[in-house]
Amino acid sequence: MPEPFEDYSHVREGVRALCKSFSAEYWRDVDERRGYPEEFVKALTEAGWLAALIPEAYGGSGLSVAEASVIMEEINRSGGNAACCHGQMYNMGTVLRHGSEAQKRQYLPKIATGRLRLQSMAVTEPTAGTDTTRIRTMAVRKGDRYIVNGQKVWTSRVQHSDLMVLLARTTPLEQVTKKSEGMSIFLVDVKKSMGNGMTVRPIRNMVNHETNEVFLDNLKIPAENLIGEEGLGFKYLLDGLNVERVLVAAECIGDAYWFIEKAANYAKARVVFGRPIGQNQGIQFPIARSYANAEAANLMRFKAAALYDSGKPCGAEANMAKLLAADASWEAANVCLQTHGGFGFAAEYDIERKFRETRLHSVAPVSPNMILSYIGTRVLGMPRSF
Repeated sequence: MPEPFEDYSHVREGVRALCKSFSAEYWRDVDERRGYPEEFVKALTEAGWLAALIPEAYGGSGLSVAEASVIMEEINRSGGNAACCHGQMYNMGTVLRHGSEAQKRQYLPKIATGRLRLQSMAVTEPTAGTDTTRIRTMAVRKGDRYIVNGQKVWTSRVQHSDLMVLLARTTPLEQVTKKSEGMSIFLVDVKKSMGNGMTVRPIRNMVNHETNEVFLDNLKIPAENLIGEEGLGFKYLLDGLNVERVLVAAECIGDAYWFIEKAANYAKARVVFGRPIGQNQGIQFPIARSYANAEAANLMRFKAAALYDSGKPCGAEANMAKLLAADASWEAANVCLQTHGGFGFAAEYDIERKFRETRLHSVAPVSPNMILSYIGTRVLGMPRSF
């Protein structure tokens, strides 16, 4: 499969070599027992790949977002699932961009070495959904601590995190001038909080993706764990979303290439009615179109990453990269399954597992309709529909 216009071979070769140690059987076993790929995440951390976006001054690799996205792509392209650990890539950015110098020195070196994991972000609530400004979880300052009450949902990887980023209101919605005001971001010590104001209930779902409901009942958070200024949490949250969009787009692109390679190889080898099925246009053309769409999404991914890395606005490009890449991976998944016919449903081919995994990205993070709304209003200047 041809590489993108810049191949980042120094990253690709290292990640590919690591991923070769984790076979399809490894990922199949993790999926079947609904486990967590602890060995893989440990190896990735020890090799320094999860510290890609942490500056060298804090013990990280100081790589660009483009290079970090290649790490995510290669994990999925190898047949793995980067969603088990991608949160560490962008969640630490909240501390890096908005934390105090003391917070950076306290947390970032430990995150870089794996002594601390910051895999989880608690933002979404059952009654607010995508409308984050409507969250109701409240953090009230009392002396040297905040008392937090509320509920979160779809909080991923919290059971495999030492720290969790929490978005909560510090000013009630009814008392703010703009609904995006009055929210703050905190770092929560997960282990200390479990059973001491925080309860977690796993949500069984279609994918082997650890996600949870989180209940906060008089959870005490030290005031020193406030990130940045009180009331600016929503702004801080938005700052990190472009990186998230780019990294998830890269995962989708990795999935798309995996499906396309799998389908093309099978179509060349599988003989029915005396000829390879790939000789039939009904098989060949959908695979070819999937490849064209994946390549186009790939270009948008690198455009968004290049803009971010050069300090330029990239909201539209990051959102479009995620939209196009999720569409491309889902199209490729369907084509791959159809190409394999009944064998595509057999677990030993890994298609049904990857099929379920890539479907998630058509929904989260951020729904296609929210991206289309962003493009329609922010880029094309049409009136908002909500």
